[in-house]
Amino acid sequence: MKIWVDADACPVVIKEILFRAADRTGLELTLIANHAIKVPPSANIRAIQVSGGFDVADHEIVRRCEAGDLVITSDIPLAAELLDKGAMALTPRGEQFTAENIRGRLNMRDFMETLRASGVQSGGPAAMGQSDRQAFANQLDRLISKALRSKG
Repeated sequence: MKIWVDADACPVVIKEILFRAADRTGLELTLIANHAIKVPPSANIRAIQVSGGFDVADHEIVRRCEAGDLVITSDIPLAAELLDKGAMALTPRGEQFTAENIRGRLNMRDFMETLRASGVQSGGPAAMGQSDRQAFANQLDRLISKALRSKG
């Protein structure tokens, strides 16, 4: 399993959790963004900068990702594409996208987009709190442990 990060909007605190997990497990961690990302010196952690533009980083993640890989993203359409490839997708808040919940998430996203386009102010997500960071770290550990058990 490789870990990919849709790094353009990934919170710094989540990246730090991922850096520690990659160092601890030896799993390959790659952050993809359309701007330069600083990563710690490590043999298994790298950053790839893609050109700017709508969904360029997303397309690069889909191109590189393989079945069984894990992608950290809040992008619901990207998560749907990744699930179709057999990859796993996890939000920075620790919510896993699955075949069972992705269609409902896509429908809600489209509904909210329609509301915003008609002028309804819907606000954004709440700021990340300690419970979100803990949920992410716990779910990440579960997914990594499962992958390492099945490999070993």
